[in-house]
Amino acid sequence: MSNAIKAPSIIIRDIELVSEMRDVEALQKEVWGSDDRDIVPLTIFAATREVGAILIGAFDGASLIGFAYSFVGRENERMVHHSHMLAVTPSHRNFNLGYRLKLAQRTRALAQGINRMTWTFDPLQSLNAHFNFAKLGVVADAYKINFYGEATSSFLHQIGTDRLWVTWSLDSQRVRERLQTKDRSRASIPDLDRIACLVRVGPNNEPQRGQSSEVHGQKYLSIEIPADINTLQRESPELAVRWREATRWAFSEAIASGYLIEDFYGSSRNDLSVRVYLLSNGKKVEDFS
Repeated sequence: MSNAIKAPSIIIRDIELVSEMRDVEALQKEVWGSDDRDIVPLTIFAATREVGAILIGAFDGASLIGFAYSFVGRENERMVHHSHMLAVTPSHRNFNLGYRLKLAQRTRALAQGINRMTWTFDPLQSLNAHFNFAKLGVVADAYKINFYGEATSSFLHQIGTDRLWVTWSLDSQRVRERLQTKDRSRASIPDLDRIACLVRVGPNNEPQRGQSSEVHGQKYLSIEIPADINTLQRESPELAVRWREATRWAFSEAIASGYLIEDFYGSSRNDLSVRVYLLSNGKKVEDFS
């Protein structure tokens, strides 16, 4: 890595210039491999910024190396910011920039008097799940099937575009505690082996479904995913599709039965690395506000 790339030289600031918005267009293509029809253009950035949208960049010198974009919306008669995109160039992903961009979004949204932010992410992406739940403290109560259609031009969107809809209660005790805690203690991690599992990572990374009857009457449920769905998709696309189908079933069944996705953990079983969602029964997003 070049000696010119140093974390202290990276600054986070608002994106205001048209030329910088052009750079955001280019960065979308670089990070997600999207073509022109699937990127957000500068005209949208310029227009929505005038009515409250937040567009923040991470800059290494004059170079845009990351950005976050959210716009004002209304959900259940409540004003929210919806964070539509966050991206960091591959060369700069070891500097905690995603986290710094989210904190900057949070600060700006709170300054507008808005204390709730929503966004979506692919629940099979374990790194994003850890970032969202463990580090930021989101919760999720909705699962969107093929939210952006069956596929887009991005290489990330070839096994469907299912998404969890997450809520970040910006000034809640839960979020403040997560932002102040670098690592969760082992004492805070539940005994996942004692919790009914709707989908389990089996031998050879095969998805093993539980029984639908396990959805009812449990205080907690779990849903496991492979540690690295991207490698799995490259090496065995058919198996990756099966994971999409299995987790789609599990999340949909659980949410329909009154469960909320509360947390995400790393675990291991028989020398197999797995990732685990924890779902709780009878709770609402407002319980975490």
